[in-house]
Amino acid sequence: MTTRAFIAGCSGLELTPQERAFFREALPWGFILFRRNIDNPAQVRALCDALRETVGRADAPILIDQEGGRVQRMGPPHWPKYPSGRTYGRLHAEDPVAQREIARLGARLIAHDLLSVGINVDCLPVLDVPVEGAHDVIGDRAYAREPDKVAVLGRAAAEGLLAGGVLPVIKHVPGHGRAGVDSHLSLPVVDASMDELESRDFKPFRILADMPLAMSAHVVYTALDPDNPATTSARVVQDVIRSRIGFDGLLMTDDLSMQALSGTFRDRAEAAIRAGCDMLLHCNGRLDEMAPVAEAAPELADSARRRAESALRRIGHEPEPLDPVDARARLDAAASAVA
Repeated sequence: MTTRAFIAGCSGLELTPQERAFFREALPWGFILFRRNIDNPAQVRALCDALRETVGRADAPILIDQEGGRVQRMGPPHWPKYPSGRTYGRLHAEDPVAQREIARLGARLIAHDLLSVGINVDCLPVLDVPVEGAHDVIGDRAYAREPDKVAVLGRAAAEGLLAGGVLPVIKHVPGHGRAGVDSHLSLPVVDASMDELESRDFKPFRILADMPLAMSAHVVYTALDPDNPATTSARVVQDVIRSRIGFDGLLMTDDLSMQALSGTFRDRAEAAIRAGCDMLLHCNGRLDEMAPVAEAAPELADSARRRAESALRRIGHEPEPLDPVDARARLDAAASAVA
């Protein structure tokens, strides 16, 4: 059975007959869920099971953006709210060890929530480093404005997810913190020098380059490639992400349906693969957009297959023991102190 190098969304709370047929034919590597796909724990578990059944792989990755704060797809009344990245950056500000412990604990609890319904990949941590005047699309999703602090808390979150049997995705490499516009709506262009990017934006990604998965940024960096956003730039993927940053895990695109990208969906997908991305991501669940992405997605093979298999091995263990009631009480106490 041939697995193709793309991740797909679906339209609702359960699969339509058309979606089942499409996924059985297209055989994506994995899937991603959004709020439109979330109602209650039993429903989410049934949807995850149905998605995996279409591709015939019990370990097929199912992703979600469960950061906390304003980016949290699973929430009340069935799941608790989690602090934003910035809140973790302010917890126990006088005690970096305690701050790191709470960031890990929050992610460990998120992993507990996700794994209980069948989700095994979280698009967290956000390693972007915001600057003054940047668009708020990152904003409080970032842990801090200091690269070292972002790296420390980002690693704590990644370790918490891994301990709970969930793969982390570091994002948005090589850095979205300077973007002046929202890449969901238009293409950000960053004019910072290579020295500025090296010392600030790239630093958290370099420190966490051992992580299994990363998501690209739909951002043009004029000092790197003035003509193409990172997602479709061989110069950025090869010279920066793979070489300067040193990331050798599975590199997925950000959502190909975002308006930062131009061209047909097949054009976008082919450009990302040519640039060196391992995996295509399409999120909105529209079959008319997914079909050309699937057609452009190559068979998962060679280095991309090695990276994908290596990533899944990182969660081939029993989750670290957790008392969720006690852990939640500790997290809530820390967060309420900041509030």
